[in-house]
Amino acid sequence: MAEWGDKVTVGSMTALVVIALVAAFYMAWNVGANDVANSMACAVGSKAMSVFWAVVLAGICEFAGAVLVGSHVTNTVRKGIIVPQAFAHYPIRLAAGMVCALLAAGIWLNLATWLGMPVSTTHSIVGAIAGVGVVGAGLGEVRWLTMGKIVISWFLSPVAGCLIGFAVFRLLSRYILSRDEPIAAARRGLPFVLFFTFAIVSLAIIYRGLKNLHLNLSGDQALSVAVGVGLLAAVVGAVVCRGLERKRAGMSALEQLGAVERIFAILVVVTSCSVAFAHGANDVANAIGPLAAVMEIRQTGQVPRQVAVALWVLAFGGAGIVAGLAMFGYRVMRVVGTRITAITPSRGVAANLGATATVLACSKMGLPVSTTHTLVGAILGVGLARGVDTINARVVKAIFGSWLATVPVVAVLAGVFYGIARVAFF
Repeated sequence: MAEWGDKVTVGSMTALVVIALVAAFYMAWNVGANDVANSMACAVGSKAMSVFWAVVLAGICEFAGAVLVGSHVTNTVRKGIIVPQAFAHYPIRLAAGMVCALLAAGIWLNLATWLGMPVSTTHSIVGAIAGVGVVGAGLGEVRWLTMGKIVISWFLSPVAGCLIGFAVFRLLSRYILSRDEPIAAARRGLPFVLFFTFAIVSLAIIYRGLKNLHLNLSGDQALSVAVGVGLLAAVVGAVVCRGLERKRAGMSALEQLGAVERIFAILVVVTSCSVAFAHGANDVANAIGPLAAVMEIRQTGQVPRQVAVALWVLAFGGAGIVAGLAMFGYRVMRVVGTRITAITPSRGVAANLGATATVLACSKMGLPVSTTHTLVGAILGVGLARGVDTINARVVKAIFGSWLATVPVVAVLAGVFYGIARVAFF
């Protein structure tokens, strides 16, 4: 029989699991409403698709990423922010702590979404778990070096995304968009854009998503697949652009630019969907990781370092994410897509490429970065490429403020919840 601690019954543990299920779904709902909404912001802001279709496509991609390639093994404590064995003698306290962390992170994300502020769901759950760790085990049981890396990522990821987004859009503008004959310029330049777009997207999916299928592709094999996909896209793009060029006779420069932007509209949808798929594969653990830990503790009465995640749990988390996206995601989607700077399809592609390339590079280096922070930084970089006056400084300041507040606010909230739970129930 599992040993949970003094005065803990089967009934109380079962009740805790039920509460954990509710809290995990609430957290997943808020992940969908806030974090997933960012992935489609450029597609919506550029008017490449409506909010309705963005929700539908993002929901499909997110759920597919979560269920098909979401990790079936997760750390007991997300991102290893505290030492789980600090709770080894009284595992129910860790289980209760995970519930408190889910509730605190979910409440903060709910508030941020209502305000239209895009914040990191990973930073939210990490901050919440850190708060539980400080109250439940002491300062010494929190891995402060890991926390330090996360703090560094607050600054690193948006700056890197900003720089890459700035550079990509300046190149697109110089060699295609600002030319007197945009269609002729696109015939020469768009195949290269398509090659790099699909190669980077493929690498991101392989590295951040399909690795959970244990395909065990080496770096050279993954690169070969990405290059092959990129080359195929480039060939298709060259054929499309050749067909467009035959129609450009009699078209004004503005009409040609509109035709080129329609091609970028397809690309911004593709890149946005890839971001949603990779997000579902990786960040569903923010909601179901703590839930899986609670369920494992109920079953074994011990604190394992890693927990097996059943397929139905992945589906449960994916369903919560899709529900949150459908019901509340439009608020963040519109802020990120329209209120930071004006977005066109080509600008959206530059921003998505900047974000994807940054997250891919930082993940490969083992740096904890936020997709939300990176994407907002990339959109900011695209705006700066057009001039500082194109940026809504008031909105940017509010977003940065919400980022700085995330970890401390959620840590305090989770610590308070856990302190109350200990006094009331332990």
